[in-house]
Amino acid sequence: MATRSKVTIADVAQAAGVSTATAGRVLGSYGYAAKSTRDQVTAVARKLGYRPNGLARSLITGETRTIGVVAGDIRTQFYASILRGISDVADEHGFGLLITNSDERLDHEMRALDLLMEKQVDGLIVSPCDTRKARHLHRISETQLPIVLIDRAVEGLAVDQVTALNAEGAEAAVGELIRAGHTRIGVVAELLEPEPGGIERFIEDAHAGLVRTAKSMYPSWQRLLGYINAHRAAGLAIDSSLIRPAGSYSSEAAHREARDLLSHAERPSALFTTDGTMSEGVMRAIAEAGLVIPRDVSLVGFDDLDWMAFTPPGISAISQPRYAMGAAAARMLLDRVAGSTAPTSGLTMTPEFIKRGSIARR
Repeated sequence: MATRSKVTIADVAQAAGVSTATAGRVLGSYGYAAKSTRDQVTAVARKLGYRPNGLARSLITGETRTIGVVAGDIRTQFYASILRGISDVADEHGFGLLITNSDERLDHEMRALDLLMEKQVDGLIVSPCDTRKARHLHRISETQLPIVLIDRAVEGLAVDQVTALNAEGAEAAVGELIRAGHTRIGVVAELLEPEPGGIERFIEDAHAGLVRTAKSMYPSWQRLLGYINAHRAAGLAIDSSLIRPAGSYSSEAAHREARDLLSHAERPSALFTTDGTMSEGVMRAIAEAGLVIPRDVSLVGFDDLDWMAFTPPGISAISQPRYAMGAAAARMLLDRVAGSTAPTSGLTMTPEFIKRGSIARR
């Protein structure tokens, strides 16, 4: 069977009666050509089924019209919503996306960034695994390739970033539980990248009002700070046995910690989870223990997932503006790609408390 040959710029130029250089300028959207010439070349290209060679165009213009994204876990609703926001803005501006997944592992993140840079992307949006040093991100930034960080910031890295008010959102959620009469509130959190002095020192300092939110602090630690601040505001002591670090972004780890927490005779009357992955594991532990929400245990989660609205009696949650975060990050990046030299900025978005039926009064 004969194969159809690929239509080239030379074919279009010959059919349109112009030089190859002129056809290249029109089809590559660079340089000058009269409107009548552009219309003629474009019509012929469409008729012949010409498809532009993006690689060749990028060699001429120095742009690939693509954005590289490194997400923590693209399976989660959190990142899916962020990616949709990025995608919609990129599409509006004629940019494509190359999406990679770090699995919250630094070695995977570094390989993903190497791949994206090899593909000559015009800029990067990254949710970084390492918020303290991230030397690889510092090195990339020094090459002048635009970078925007999303969800997490990196200490000392002067690039644009989009984050949420994690501590404030968590404080609002736990405050709702306290106002409902709960004084023993368990929390299940990843708590990666240990804070100096460990969890006990963090609790002690935070309860004394000595800890201030830093954007480079891992989100789950910021949300733990909000949990502590809510107790401090209510004059409640902190029982460190109620704080369970999962140590990873794993619903299995969250399930294990919640199961142990709920097995004690003096189990907490309420639970707070620091993100959707933790919520999934905790929900399974509650079901396996034969407990009913909110009759036996109240629950509030950070991150509002679709199933929380449909699971009886409805799970109260802190809702992050995920789509808006992604869209904002894409706009920031495209401004840099277009040549903006404005000072770097940090956009902090406010989450919303969604009250449903998972909080019982004590």
